[in-house]
Amino acid sequence: MPTQSAERTSVTRSDYPTAAIADYVFACMATNGETQSALEQCSCSFDVVASLVPYDRYVEASTWLSMRQVTGEKGSLFRDAAESKAAIGDLRRAQAEAEIRCFE
Repeated sequence: MPTQSAERTSVTRSDYPTAAIADYVFACMATNGETQSALEQCSCSFDVVASLVPYDRYVEASTWLSMRQVTGEKGSLFRDAAESKAAIGDLRRAQAEAEIRCFE
């Protein structure tokens, strides 16, 4: 019988499209090495993030991060917005938790 935590992860994970899962894991592996160990750690990392951040919030944070790359005055709108900071903060906290659970 799955634990409550495992059930929550699978329910939340099902909200993420396969392409989003693959993108996350591939990007993580590119950063951490393309080994079997990295695959396992990056898959774990995704599971933690997905259990903490709903897909819509993940997309929002990812969009803000992309838009922050815009240079100049236009980019400052994306870098300084409270909504941007909140969404990115949620994602960063989930990634920090994943780092602790999966990479240490």
